[in-house]
Amino acid sequence: MGNMRAKILGFFRRIWGEQPSAWRVLVPGLILTAILLVLPTGYEGAQIYQGTDKVRATVLETDNSTIISTGLIQNGEQRCTLRIEEGNFAGQTAEAVNLLTGSLEQDKIFAPGDSALVVVSHAGGSITSITMIDHYRISWELLLAAVFTLFLILFAGPGGLRAILSFVITVLAIWKIMVPATLRGANPILVGLLLVALLTVVIIVFVYGFDRRSLTAILGSMLGVCTACVLGVAFTSVLHIHGAVMANSESLLYAGYQDLNLTRIFMASIFIGASGAMMDLSVDITSGICEVVRKKPGVRPWEAVGSGIRIGQAAMGTMTTTLLLAYSGGYLAQLMVFMAQGTPLVNIFNYKYVASELLQTLVGSFALVTVAPFTAVVGGFLLTRRGAVPAEAPDAAGTSEGISQSPAI
Repeated sequence: MGNMRAKILGFFRRIWGEQPSAWRVLVPGLILTAILLVLPTGYEGAQIYQGTDKVRATVLETDNSTIISTGLIQNGEQRCTLRIEEGNFAGQTAEAVNLLTGSLEQDKIFAPGDSALVVVSHAGGSITSITMIDHYRISWELLLAAVFTLFLILFAGPGGLRAILSFVITVLAIWKIMVPATLRGANPILVGLLLVALLTVVIIVFVYGFDRRSLTAILGSMLGVCTACVLGVAFTSVLHIHGAVMANSESLLYAGYQDLNLTRIFMASIFIGASGAMMDLSVDITSGICEVVRKKPGVRPWEAVGSGIRIGQAAMGTMTTTLLLAYSGGYLAQLMVFMAQGTPLVNIFNYKYVASELLQTLVGSFALVTVAPFTAVVGGFLLTRRGAVPAEAPDAAGTSEGISQSPAI
């Protein structure tokens, strides 16, 4: 039993690492997360359901007698008896109407026992009406997120915590900075570049700490992002693509934001969407050059550059395919429609929304191709300097003592 326990502990020590100094890189991230959490967006008072309770309710009974079914399409009203589970009216039973509009995308059908998100309007301490929003999914989403977090921390240790923190910071930064700034009329391209730069610095520092490896990966990634930005702006104009190709973008104009430049927002989405893959590739190449320098301390800068480029050649093929699948995965149904209707290829490639997807994929892939030489050149000259690379190889999470002891930038 003692030997088994020792083996298990040894396994997790190898994963987690034993250097407490590595945790110090989390402190700036925690501070940034706290700042983003309390940062107001300025749109907190713009909720369309002010003066109401948004709560969870359980469907007890349903009445489908007024629903008119025509094939797959359903119209009419579904009457539901609910038990409110939260808020000021918890425990009370009430009637609600689920309006069906004939849209498979928007409509929802409830069954007894379902959990629903509802909006309870009230006046004078009594319920006036209940609006059925949708099925209540938050509980299962939180469960899935909790299981993922548990396994990530279990198998990646501090690196898993850094990954989770990076994810939280990215979501908060987009929601608290990018979205409200763009709604206020700020240039989305400039805001997007600044946001990507911030996230690139934070995420890569989580991997390497504060040293020349971080600088190498950051510069390589940002040079690729700038390339994607220039190409996206240029070819969006050349291909005459309007930003309205983005889902739900026209709703912004009808909601009172007619001055928004949807095309610039689309341009920003091109390099923001590809920035994650560029960070990944720049970190891979930087780590590869570090290993070359570590195994051969006297390597010349241009030799290290050549090694970095060869490492990038192996990774670029899968990276470009990753972008293609990420951008086109949501269009599977549309492709099936094209084939079922016998739409000619010349028509397909000239559709605005197809051209926009091709533009995002090709520009992102082109920028990925440039990340490899950018990172290789920067790394070849920065990382071949004496003392630039720690003597001992860090683990994937950057938890070795060498990270904290490596020279500052």
